[in-house]
Amino acid sequence: MERKHGGFFSALKVEVARGLSPSRTRSKSPGRSVSPMASLLRRKKVGTSHADSLVSRSVSMRPVGETLTPLIEGPDPDAEGIGESKRVGSAIGQWVRDQLTRYPVNEIGFGSNWADLRMLLGVMGAPLAPVSVTTTDPWPHLSIKNTPIENSSAQYILQQYTAASGGQKVQSAVKNAYAMGKLKMVASEFETATKVVKHRNAAKSSESGGFVLWQMNPDMWYVELAVGGSKAHAGCNGKIMWRHTPWLGAHTAKGPVRPLRRALQGLDPRTTATMFADAICIGEKSVNGEDCFILKLSADPATLKARSEGPAEIIRHVMFGYFSQKTGLLVHMEDSHLTRIQSNGGGDAVYWETTINSFLDDYRPVDGIMIAHSGRSVATLFRFGEMAMSHTKTRMEEAWTIEEVAFNIPGLSVDCFIPPADLRTSSISEISHDEHHGKLSISILGSK
Repeated sequence: MERKHGGFFSALKVEVARGLSPSRTRSKSPGRSVSPMASLLRRKKVGTSHADSLVSRSVSMRPVGETLTPLIEGPDPDAEGIGESKRVGSAIGQWVRDQLTRYPVNEIGFGSNWADLRMLLGVMGAPLAPVSVTTTDPWPHLSIKNTPIENSSAQYILQQYTAASGGQKVQSAVKNAYAMGKLKMVASEFETATKVVKHRNAAKSSESGGFVLWQMNPDMWYVELAVGGSKAHAGCNGKIMWRHTPWLGAHTAKGPVRPLRRALQGLDPRTTATMFADAICIGEKSVNGEDCFILKLSADPATLKARSEGPAEIIRHVMFGYFSQKTGLLVHMEDSHLTRIQSNGGGDAVYWETTINSFLDDYRPVDGIMIAHSGRSVATLFRFGEMAMSHTKTRMEEAWTIEEVAFNIPGLSVDCFIPPADLRTSSISEISHDEHHGKLSISILGSK
């Protein structure tokens, strides 16, 4: 699957030793575009339609297939509409406060797709990254002295990625961020030891919805998803992470504070670069016809132990990032985590392996930062153990598009990230209870 060539590391080592900066390996950028939020405000003044504004929010500087150069670092010289954006930001901040205080208990209609919808939101709605990352962490630093070539190669690739995403100066100026998107989810395939059941018409069986994501330094985020008539929330106030679903209510996620995986899917290049700072380069691979460098990141034993509790043990959590050799951008992300659950009766343990592959596309600049405006994910939930012929495998898919992105929204405060008042601190009891009855609490497993 991977093409490991000695020539790749040798050639890259020469470049690293020469101290080539990412900007010297690409031509100069034609410059950054006007802030899409500012453009939207100007269009509203002249009375353009809402549909037109949605189409024009982000303008691509060049085709995705061409090499993207580092964008000009520094403030946007063409930014306009500051006064109006403050009023918009204040309204947005109030909207978030309203969302955080509204948690209806029964928001979902129980239909034939109830089990699929619960599984989709639990596994793909708000999964977390494998390692802890904080905004105070330094940028990846290129070091070749007493550093293994796999690590120094990864650091060099991340410098290329940072430059291609807009540069350190532009990204360091971001204090908070907002993104809104549309998505479709579907449970496309279910496999047992004796049969495979596929949705004949996945398009009609898919659940449509949308999501809103907010981020704020340091280490705060909040996401709300509304899919198929159901609503799920997840957040982090910088100290604790929590989730809320109609079927389990509000509960914390164990372990250290970690980024939301959805933010890493082309929406937050700084956190992505910082997260892969301790990764190693393991080779090359072609993804959709595009040659990529592969970086591998693994959760350390201490983090895995902190995320485990009672009968549930997190055995491993690994993430791979595929960075385009042509553009320097992240185009594919894969992560897999394995959980072992010991039954209360002392019988054979059950293993659950969750693998999510995400493909990122349609990169366009927003305030000088390259953002992936569309993508798709394929998740596989594999259950095995107990008896040799008792395994099950479920395949789920999601496709999303980003409708709007904005940075440094006025009015957004720490009050918007306050956890629910009825937050529960224990979640393993649901896993134990459902395993006792031969089922799994998908939501809890997905939050690991």
